[in-house]
Amino acid sequence: MNQEPKSGSRHLLLKAIRQHGRMARIDLARVTGISQATVTTVTADMLRQGLIAEHSADENKSEPGVRRGRPRVQLKLRGAAHLVAGVKIANDVLSIVFMDFAGKLLGDYTAPLEENVMAPQVLCDQLKTAIFAAAEHNGLDANNISAVGIGVAGVVDTERGIVHWSPSLTERNVPLQQLVAATIGCPSYVDNDTNLVAVAEMLFGHGVGASEFIVITVESGVGMGIILNGELYRGARGCGAEFGHCKVQLDGALCRCGQRGCLEAYVADYALIREASVCGIETKGNVKPIFDAARDDNAAAKNIITRASRMFSMGIANVINIFDPQLIILAGARMQHKDIYATVSSAVREQIVQVDIDPPEIIEHDWGDLMWAKGAAAYAIDRVAETSLLSKGDHAV
Repeated sequence: MNQEPKSGSRHLLLKAIRQHGRMARIDLARVTGISQATVTTVTADMLRQGLIAEHSADENKSEPGVRRGRPRVQLKLRGAAHLVAGVKIANDVLSIVFMDFAGKLLGDYTAPLEENVMAPQVLCDQLKTAIFAAAEHNGLDANNISAVGIGVAGVVDTERGIVHWSPSLTERNVPLQQLVAATIGCPSYVDNDTNLVAVAEMLFGHGVGASEFIVITVESGVGMGIILNGELYRGARGCGAEFGHCKVQLDGALCRCGQRGCLEAYVADYALIREASVCGIETKGNVKPIFDAARDDNAAAKNIITRASRMFSMGIANVINIFDPQLIILAGARMQHKDIYATVSSAVREQIVQVDIDPPEIIEHDWGDLMWAKGAAAYAIDRVAETSLLSKGDHAV
């Protein structure tokens, strides 16, 4: 008799249904390697629980007048099972989306942040106000939210929900997950924001169908999300993929993390603005005037962008030499100026290990702040599913 644990089976089956949208039981068995008997038993449990629903698909509907047997029954996630919110904490704004359990986008909203750096409880209070306002704006009841996923820049321990350091917080080692849950009144789940962009790309973007790819984001900071074998990689301590804090120069420029010589200290928005102020370029805290000046052939602005591009290219080349991914996706607000970064791909090619096969594809994807929030919502769906499965005697066989 097949003795697959229900816990592993449920997670595999739910993941497969989510990735494929709709699947028949026989196809679930084939894709997951789980026996058909176990698929039938476990999916029956999930149907009773309301996490999935049946969908009749007539395979012969393309042939008018021809009907052979019963329509094929497929399984799909039941959207109405849960409502989740996803939040991206940016430098000066909160981006919020709502999704149902099947990943359908139900609405979005943006709210300004009062300050760039805040005390933890102040941030939590602003999150609550914004989420409730967002729900009302989209005709949703905030009291029906099953969970909130939160993407924040910095070093995050996702297992314990602790933000060890973030440029958005005045304190270190903040139990943000616990604080948000207590403030909002529903479970919350916190992760590094670029990790959640990688999740969004895997589910909704250019990463669909790719088993290994890397997302690199450039805006107020520099981040990286890694997908290996179809799973998000965080590292042994949950502190991996800190691309922006790889050292590119000993005793170099001061980074906002407190150390010197980090890649971010040469590439991120604040780094460019800092250099521009030294050169007398008026920015008003925004990088756009620097890029505009570079396009107008301002020598100082061009030098700033050229230096940042060289550092950025070197960093990407190092990532390729280490991981050799299928694909690298460049994302974030900086991709609005991708014409300036047109030389990055060619510069990377010159710095990677040369072999007689094509290097990884590098593509730009600027799809706004909502992509971060979508990743956060997807993360919340995963955690809600995990909690729901565990609540049903998941360790039984």
